Amino acid sequence: MQPSSPAENHSHDSHHEELGFWQSYIFSTDHKVVGIQYAITALLFMLLGFSLMLVMRWQLAHPGQGVPLIGGLLSKVLGQEMASKAGVISPDLYNSFGAMHGTIMVFLAVVPLLTGAFGNYVMPLQIGAPDMAFPRLNMMSYLFYFLGGVIMLTSFFVPGGAAKSGWTSYSPLATVNDMAHHPNGQTFWLLGMVFLITSSLLGSVNIITTIIQLRAKGLTWMRLPFFVWAQFVTSFLLLLAFPPLEAAGCLQLMDNAFGTSFFLPTGLMISGRPLHVSGGGSPLLWQHLFWFLAHPEVYVLILPAMGIVAEVIANNTRKPLWGYKSLVYASMGLGFLSFIVWAHHMYLTGMGIRIATFFQTTTMMISIPSVIILTALLISLWGGSIRFTTPMLFAVGFLPMFGIGGLTGLPLGFNASDIQLHDSYYVIGHFHYVVAPGTIFAIFAGIYYWYPKATGRFMSDYWGRVHFALSMIFINIVFMPMFIQGLAGMSRRMYDGAQTYAAEAGVSGLSPFVIGLNKYISYAAFCLALSQIPFIINFFWSIKHGKKVTSDNPWDATTLEWQTPTPPGHGNFTKTIEVFRGPYEYNVPGHTREFLPQNDPDQSQPSTHEHPVHG
Repeated sequence: MQPSSPAENHSHDSHHEELGFWQSYIFSTDHKVVGIQYAITALLFMLLGFSLMLVMRWQLAHPGQGVPLIGGLLSKVLGQEMASKAGVISPDLYNSFGAMHGTIMVFLAVVPLLTGAFGNYVMPLQIGAPDMAFPRLNMMSYLFYFLGGVIMLTSFFVPGGAAKSGWTSYSPLATVNDMAHHPNGQTFWLLGMVFLITSSLLGSVNIITTIIQLRAKGLTWMRLPFFVWAQFVTSFLLLLAFPPLEAAGCLQLMDNAFGTSFFLPTGLMISGRPLHVSGGGSPLLWQHLFWFLAHPEVYVLILPAMGIVAEVIANNTRKPLWGYKSLVYASMGLGFLSFIVWAHHMYLTGMGIRIATFFQTTTMMISIPSVIILTALLISLWGGSIRFTTPMLFAVGFLPMFGIGGLTGLPLGFNASDIQLHDSYYVIGHFHYVVAPGTIFAIFAGIYYWYPKATGRFMSDYWGRVHFALSMIFINIVFMPMFIQGLAGMSRRMYDGAQTYAAEAGVSGLSPFVIGLNKYISYAAFCLALSQIPFIINFFWSIKHGKKVTSDNPWDATTLEWQTPTPPGHGNFTKTIEVFRGPYEYNVPGHTREFLPQNDPDQSQPSTHEHPVHG
């Protein structure tokens, strides 16, 4: 059933009393303010997670040497057990930084940016809604996210330091680590995850309800922008996959704090001494519950990124997306299949051949909808009058980078090859090609694209191009050599840059060349960090000094978010919105105009299809 336009029951001319600072910017229920809160907070967390990685890269390149500039500060803030006065970080601190880097980048940076920032700000505008369906729930979602992040950061300052058991928090390591301290960093990690998961559940319920109930009149399902479809499928992934991990987190918290044994087996020995617990638990149960979330989580990262890239490509090629319905159905297939591939992360647990074969098969199957989406986006470039704006550069850059990430993931989907590559630097290279030059490039494309709508000003195009060029160069120098290291057998969890396993005379081991790549990777990582300075300055400087937009639709786009005032005010739209066509009516044969907005009633040469077929 097609819902009536929310604007019909919304008075845009009604007077609203002025809200104070706290209600306007801290405890706001306006979806646009909440989206900006998510964006700023998540970008700051991304900067922190990136900084932790830089310290780890220094340690890998120069093991045993003090971290320059901030080494002394680490010792003062975190204690000499974690870092010496000379700034040499301990193995425990390296492990903490590794665990927190992964946690921060996935759960506190990338996902909140894609679903919290873009989902909150852009999605309601694209469907013609005055706000989210549950504004107070929206505010609560951000506050839970913020509190979860604060709890995570607090763990650095408790006795024993932050969580050290990796971003996967595997049992029994996550329970027996730091048992001398209660509460410890792992306890704070689990508490923070409970808040973050609750935040995502509240947000996903809100997004699903908003898309179903608050679409503008005439906005049928097959007239939705692909970005909205991506948010819709992603929200279902969050809603279905996160509860098992939240339950598992609560059980592991009980193992850590109250002496239960949900994940602790009988007869566990620590340093040659038996651990006195009731036992009977299963460490593999934790892995199943964790990866049942963590593999759909990969598509929580990818799908909204693909949605952003689709919007930018359609606008800058000045032609409709090729195969719109194929994109929609492929995103649904991707969402469904993501729930039945999780155990390919667990081949080393000794699963039987039949089970391994099942997960190998589903893993190969899930590459099909991914390839359909990537192919449709690539074909959309064919024959287009392409405008290489800064958003378009990042969107086009996303395509080959995601392609490399996907292709290098195929060997990890097969049992035989994964056993050799598991937990090696090959896995780091594969995953980061999907998330770093892949998903994060899409995030940058979205920021540059929708920045004029949110602020009324453009970011500098020149410095945007500098940001893209430097990032593209150095991000490949960082991650491409990791495939060589992984194929050579370098483990991803070595504190000393694999010096322990260096080859000696007459003994096999890692060659000096493979170990030496750590220095080049680390130098490239430092250059990549410097490459983000133009973006950071550009982002904040342009708020006041950027070039002003001269119209509400500076990109000549067709979707509804460009039909609002700039920036959008309370209620978003100043008139009743009715949709007459699909989202990408650019240069459609038979139309006399170059582009037709979705709400434009121009019917001079109506299209015979909601989405015309283009060869």
